Amino acid sequence: MITDPDVYTRGVPYEHLASLRRGSPVVRVDDFWAVLRHSDVKHVLRNPKLFSSRLGGTQIRDPATEQDLGYVRRMMLNMDPPEHARLRGLLTKAFTPRAVARLTERIQGWARELIAGVRADGECDFAAVAADLPLLTLAEVFGIPEQDRRLMYDWSNRVIGYQDADYAVSATVDADEVTDLARAALAVRPVPGPDGSMPDPRTRAGMPDLYAYATALGEYKRRNPGEDVMSNLMGHVEDGGRVSIAEFENLFWLFSVAGNETLRNGIPGGMQALLSHPDQYRRLLADRSLLPGAVEEMLRWWCPVMHFRRTATEDVVLSDVDIRAGEKVVVWFSAANRDETVFEDPDRFDIGRAPNDHLTFGHGPHFCLGAQLARVQLRAMFEAVLDLLGEVEPAGEPVRLRSNFQNGLKALPIRW
Repeated sequence: MITDPDVYTRGVPYEHLASLRRGSPVVRVDDFWAVLRHSDVKHVLRNPKLFSSRLGGTQIRDPATEQDLGYVRRMMLNMDPPEHARLRGLLTKAFTPRAVARLTERIQGWARELIAGVRADGECDFAAVAADLPLLTLAEVFGIPEQDRRLMYDWSNRVIGYQDADYAVSATVDADEVTDLARAALAVRPVPGPDGSMPDPRTRAGMPDLYAYATALGEYKRRNPGEDVMSNLMGHVEDGGRVSIAEFENLFWLFSVAGNETLRNGIPGGMQALLSHPDQYRRLLADRSLLPGAVEEMLRWWCPVMHFRRTATEDVVLSDVDIRAGEKVVVWFSAANRDETVFEDPDRFDIGRAPNDHLTFGHGPHFCLGAQLARVQLRAMFEAVLDLLGEVEPAGEPVRLRSNFQNGLKALPIRW
C-alpha cells in the first residue's frame, strides 16, 4: 500500500504508516526495509558507513543497468564521504553571506509581486502561482535568464512526476520566448515514443536537454563569471583544483530538479494545511510572530519528500531487526514526522508547536543544503498572502500528484 502511487492521489496513508510503525518500527515491504520511527531514521541518516547512499543510489527503484548506477553515483545526493564532503564543502562556500542576503531580499520582492499579480482576481490556482517562486530563486542562484526558468519546471515534472501521466511528458516552454542557450537544449528534448512513453528521466539519456543546458551554462560561467552562487562555485579553487563541468552538471540537476520540486509542493502543501485548519489560519493572521514556527509545522505536517533509500554496507541490527549487507533500507520521513513518541498529538496541525524536531530536511551529512533558502521562500510567500489577501478559503478540490515519492499538489484552487 505505501508504495502504490495511486494511493497517494487520495492522500498520504498516515494511518497505515502509523499502524505499521506500532507493529514494528522496521518492517519488510516488497524488497526493502521501511524505517518508520523517528529515532531510527536519524540513526540511519547519520551513519553513512553502515547505510550508504552510493551503493545503490537513494531511490527505492534500482537503476536499470550498471551504467545507470554509475550515472547516479556522480550526483552529490548519491555520494558517501569523503567525496560527498568535498563537493558539499565547495558548494557551502559558494553560498556566501552576501549572496544569501541578496537572495533573501529578491525572494521577498518576488513573492509580493506574484501575489499582487492575482490579488484583483479574487481567486487563483495557488499551486500554479507558488510554482514560480522557486523557479525565480533558482534562476538567480544559477544566473539563468528569467525567460529560461520554465525549463526547470518541465525538467522537474518529468523527473519527479514520472509516475503521473500529466507530468511525465511536460513540455510547456515556447522556443520563441527563450534564449539561444535554451533553444539549443530544446532541440534535443526527448518526445514520447509510439506507445506514449518517455525515456527514463533518471538516466542521463533520459534528460539530454537538461544536460545540454547545464554543460553550456557551466562553460559560460567559467568564462564569464557573475555575482550568482554558481559563478562563485565555478571560480572556487580547492587544493589547486576547480569544480569540473561534470560536477557542475550534476549539481545543476540536483538544484533545478530537487531544489525546485520540493518547494513547489511544500508551499501549496503549507497552504493546504492552513485551509484544512482555519482556526490556525486565523491565529496566524492575528499574530505574525507565529510565522517562523508555522513554517516549521507546515514542513512537518506536509512533508514534500516522503522517503529516501540507503543500502546496508554490512550485517546490522536496527530496532531488533536483522538487516543483511546489501539490503535496501528506506527511511520514511512522512512516518517519522508523525511519530507519537516525539510529537504530541502528531496528526494535529499546530502552528505553535514547540519543539518541532521534524526530519523534512533530512539529518546527518546529507542534511538539505537549501534548507535556509526553503524557509526564506515559505516565509516570504505566506507573508505576502497574509498581507495582500488576508484570509483565504478553498475554491475547489485540490488535485494531488500521482507519486509515492513526492507529496505533491498539481492544483489548489483558493479564493479570498
